[in-house]
Amino acid sequence: MRRVAALTLCAFAVLSGIARATDIEATSRIDNVTVYPDGATVTRIITANLPAGDNTLLTRDLPLSIDPSSLRVEGEGGAKLTIGAIDIRTPRPLPPTNLPEIDQRIEALRDQRAALDGAIAAANARRKFAERFAESAPAGIGDKGEARPLSEWRSAFSAIAEEVAAADNAVREAKVKQRDIDRTLTGLEAERRATPPRKLELRIDLNATAAASTTLRVTYAVRGARWTPLYDARLDTGSKTKKPSLELIRRAEISQSTGEDWNDVALAVSTVRTASGGTAPELRPLIAQYPAPRPLAELQRDAIAAAAPTARAKSEGVAAPAPAVEQEAVVEASGFQVVFRIPGRISLPAQQGAKSFRVSSTQLAPELIVRAVPALDETAFLEAGFKNAEEAPLLPGNVSIYRDGIFVGRSPMRLTPKDETVRLGFGADDKVKIARTVVRKTESTAGIIGSSKIDEREFKTTVRNGHDFPIKVSLEDQIPVSESEDITVTTLPVTTPPTARDLRDRRGVLEWAFEAAPGETREIKLGWQVRWPKDRSVILSPAPR
Repeated sequence: MRRVAALTLCAFAVLSGIARATDIEATSRIDNVTVYPDGATVTRIITANLPAGDNTLLTRDLPLSIDPSSLRVEGEGGAKLTIGAIDIRTPRPLPPTNLPEIDQRIEALRDQRAALDGAIAAANARRKFAERFAESAPAGIGDKGEARPLSEWRSAFSAIAEEVAAADNAVREAKVKQRDIDRTLTGLEAERRATPPRKLELRIDLNATAAASTTLRVTYAVRGARWTPLYDARLDTGSKTKKPSLELIRRAEISQSTGEDWNDVALAVSTVRTASGGTAPELRPLIAQYPAPRPLAELQRDAIAAAAPTARAKSEGVAAPAPAVEQEAVVEASGFQVVFRIPGRISLPAQQGAKSFRVSSTQLAPELIVRAVPALDETAFLEAGFKNAEEAPLLPGNVSIYRDGIFVGRSPMRLTPKDETVRLGFGADDKVKIARTVVRKTESTAGIIGSSKIDEREFKTTVRNGHDFPIKVSLEDQIPVSESEDITVTTLPVTTPPTARDLRDRRGVLEWAFEAAPGETREIKLGWQVRWPKDRSVILSPAPR
């Protein structure tokens, strides 16, 4: 009967009276991998036949990217098996087997280089001798110092030029040979040095009461892997007689550069974020103090940046073949994590790009709403809202948006736990026309002696539903917000009562939400007044994000 060995990290000193351990070399294979958004856990399998008594199982195929503190070993054998000390280390670099041959070649090349140094010195001496001879040659050849014939001068010039050229060529050829020798020496020196190991060495002390086959599972964490959530959101907007529907498809894009290839492994992705640590961060004291004076140039630069304008966003009757079906992962949900196990065995080499897998899909009944911010853009944007009813949170990632089968763009997905609402935009709705106009804009003074200034503005927004079915509409606009006691902001009576104020905790943002009937046109009016002392100046600028 096979028994599961208890995982112990005690030294084998407790097993006194037993013979010295025997080293048994074995290889391991990766069996399964669980990938997290910021790392991975790898499980390797080692199978070996152990003799009775003390043994040390040695494997040399673990990656350098392993986190040693995460290493765990468990297993089972045909006899009682005790796991003792576990040691992971970088093996010593081994010199090349042909080291004597390499040393002989290096010695011969160095001798050749020294000989070439002598040839270069001889050629340089020959050149200097020719130059000195040219400088010290007599001006005449007769007893009375008469001039040499021109033909003799030409012969002398040619002889000196030939000597200098021959010396230069000899130096040049010797230096070219030395350069080739230096390159060869560099390669041999690198070959002579022991190659640093690319794998780690794992030693596991074991004690078996009898000879038996043993299977060990080695689990460790690596940081060079991650998975990124991707989503497909496919909206069917429906019609007058058909309700809208939304299919949300989850995908996992997995990449790894751990230094080991994952070949034929059981692959899973988990929502646990391992790099965030085990405890919450600690707050430091918050000190209130006067700031140091700022340079004038810095103040002027900030004023220019604050005054810069804000950018504005602006076939039937034929049986179709059955479509291919993408496989989906098996979902395992617990109290604190969700694991998606991808069917079959997967291969994912290191540093070979990313692979994308479909992990789940959900059919939803979304709530459609047309949302517009006409103060910035008069376009009506179609939104679909739904509640995340799955146990797995929707992790941050990119969403590919499809409306009625047409790709319309990408949107970000924010972190959304279970039972929270998600809003996804599905592009412009051209059947809903929105127009915003300025009805009135006046600036005046008030009071008996004109003690204050007044800025009043009125706007009108027109919404027309061009659909043949009713649709919900949400309009957003704003009134100024005062952060000073002597600046007062008042909403004028002409304003259509909003359904929400300070929408989603944004001060001064108003919302008008209503359902527009087919073909209906509705007007929304907004008016506000700002009053402040006449000896001051007021500007209206967007608040910093």
